Amino acid sequence: MRCTLHRSSVLPAATVLLLSVWTSVVSADVRVPSIFGDHMVVQQEKPVRLWGWADPAEKVMASWNQDGGDQHQATGTADANGRWEIELPAMKASSQPATLTIRGNNAITFNDLLVGEVWLCSGQSNMAWTVASSNDAAKEIAAANFPLIRQIQVARKSDMVPQDDFEGQWAVCSPSTVGAFTAAGYFMARKLHRELGVPIGLVNSSWGGTRVEPWTPPNGFQAVPVLSSIYESIMGRTPGSPSYQQRLSQHISETTSWLDDARKALDANSSAGPSPGFPGQLLPFKSHQDPTMLYNAMIHPIVGYPIRGAIWYQGESNHGEGMLYFEKKKALIGGWRQLWEQGDFPFYYVQIAPYHYGNEDPTILAEFWEAQAAVEQIENTGMVVINDIGNISDIHPTNKQDVGDRLAMLALKNDYGKSDLVASSPQVESLDVLKGELKLNFSSTGGGLKTRDGKAPSHFEIIGSGSGGFQPAIAAVDGDSVTLRCSDVSNPVAYRFAWDKLAEPNLMGATGLPVSACRGGEVPKFVDTLPIDGEYQLVYDLDLAKLGSKIQYDVDRSKETPAFDRIGYLVELQTSDSSDPQQVFVTMDAFTDDVGKIAIPTIESGANFQQSLKGMDVFSSSDAVTSDSGASTGWIEFWPNNYSPANGAKVPGASANSFDFGDDPGPPVDGYGSMQVHHGGNKQTVFAINHWKQGKSADLGIGNSKGENPDWTFSGNAGSYGSKRLRVYVRPSSN
Repeated sequence: MRCTLHRSSVLPAATVLLLSVWTSVVSADVRVPSIFGDHMVVQQEKPVRLWGWADPAEKVMASWNQDGGDQHQATGTADANGRWEIELPAMKASSQPATLTIRGNNAITFNDLLVGEVWLCSGQSNMAWTVASSNDAAKEIAAANFPLIRQIQVARKSDMVPQDDFEGQWAVCSPSTVGAFTAAGYFMARKLHRELGVPIGLVNSSWGGTRVEPWTPPNGFQAVPVLSSIYESIMGRTPGSPSYQQRLSQHISETTSWLDDARKALDANSSAGPSPGFPGQLLPFKSHQDPTMLYNAMIHPIVGYPIRGAIWYQGESNHGEGMLYFEKKKALIGGWRQLWEQGDFPFYYVQIAPYHYGNEDPTILAEFWEAQAAVEQIENTGMVVINDIGNISDIHPTNKQDVGDRLAMLALKNDYGKSDLVASSPQVESLDVLKGELKLNFSSTGGGLKTRDGKAPSHFEIIGSGSGGFQPAIAAVDGDSVTLRCSDVSNPVAYRFAWDKLAEPNLMGATGLPVSACRGGEVPKFVDTLPIDGEYQLVYDLDLAKLGSKIQYDVDRSKETPAFDRIGYLVELQTSDSSDPQQVFVTMDAFTDDVGKIAIPTIESGANFQQSLKGMDVFSSSDAVTSDSGASTGWIEFWPNNYSPANGAKVPGASANSFDFGDDPGPPVDGYGSMQVHHGGNKQTVFAINHWKQGKSADLGIGNSKGENPDWTFSGNAGSYGSKRLRVYVRPSSN
């Protein structure tokens, strides 16, 4: 930039002339971004791309001088905007220090430069996690005498606009510096350095607690159709884009029209309407969690700096998204690769560890692990599994040594010629459905499967017709295979493994690498898995679309029903816009021996029950209800009465202010009506059928309502379901 002087007083004419001449000949200093500096590592075997800023049309020369090694020079010219690029030839790795001098109207010299392997390290807190906070920190720090390993940490900053530079400088690994290094990156670098004998450079661009979206560039979102709304939101906030220009132009037109009307109102002493509000779609992002915000400030400044590849440790902040995360990772990886112009460079990532996540459904994390595993479908990617080295009570496992070593193994095998190395965890290659059992055949076992503790493989479940859902399986290792069987599943057809947020399974390959959560086979329809056939008999079947003042069952076998000791309710609800119905089957020890009182508790039936249930089993296809077995906190509220939320029965955990599982029946007896089963221990409504006399305005629900009343009272929502059905079963007594 030009030198400019500012004074508040008027300068003499001679001085003005002198300064005018001086400013016309003094040129701006040649500058480079912070990624270039003392102690940096440049990627071997790739042209060394340099760039920076100078005066427009200024000639710039770069000179590389290595002790006893490469000597290179190249020149470039700054463009009209003052930006220049220079490319030095590719070089072999070397531990001999080099200098780089960049000359224009001034000269910049960087010292102690190395040629080796450069890896970008990104993600959230588990990538940002430092050596100083990892296992055996004092020992690791004291032994960290690796001057050929270097790191540059990108300052944490977000921005709506792509930035050209960041704050940061290269640090040489030593006991005084390594404590601040990314632990996963450092332990990977240490193993690579020991195996390859070359310098390793780490570019640490990470930020704790961040989602994947802020790290993703716009072109990444654009290339993934299911993320089009995110791309449109970005473009709508980007000045100069067609959508921004169109919306702003429309706002100006609307505001101009309002101003004309407001002036007329002013002149006429009449009221003016409110002015048009500024469109929210045009407001820039503000949070560092918004799309592209970290890409702009923490990745864009280093795009083009040659790297071997990237490592990624993130997902905790997106873990509730299931397979949508796979789409977002396609956007991230594809966007970075396109902008770097290095083809499909390696992208290795860490599957997040088991963690408690409070009261969250235990399968949500398992479905996320499945999405993370799916990322390996993308070319030149690899996943590290760590379900054996996590900490279910701490989202930040401190064993980052094994994490780094496993990342290094992927790179050694795929990028550094160690083709005989088994670097991936064993994966199910095929499934054999046999008589009474399943056989899972694995690849990448490294010489056979085994267990970490010498016991039978844990955390396998299987399912089949009439099995009552997934059941724990007895698993046995047979070379590269595992066989699964269960006495409660006579004909298994599908399996799942480690399908729980707290699962820390013991199965691994001969290499010691653990098997990731997975599932396979064709899971039967929910109803087909229920333990009904051969055990329970259907008594009542009712299409709930026929609810009204008079209940007419589609099937009524009450007159031929034998004595029974258990009762079961199967409720199925499906909204018009949903492909999958909500289904729940709940059974309990019989709370009455009168078959006429176990269905809709109309005034004609004489049913009136408010009591606990014994031996309650819950089978659910919906996340809204937690499956359970032998629950002791079941509760029933069957009556035709009006009722209040007062909790006069003092049901433990129930509210006295909202309608839930502690309501009080009252007059009139032929009133609103409640048919509800609850799991008090989980504070969940299992199912509710209320106000049935209102037909399409009745209350129906599985799980807790998201409205004011968890038991669906006053929801009036029956008409929202395209399909709705109640079936009532009994289990004949054995006596």
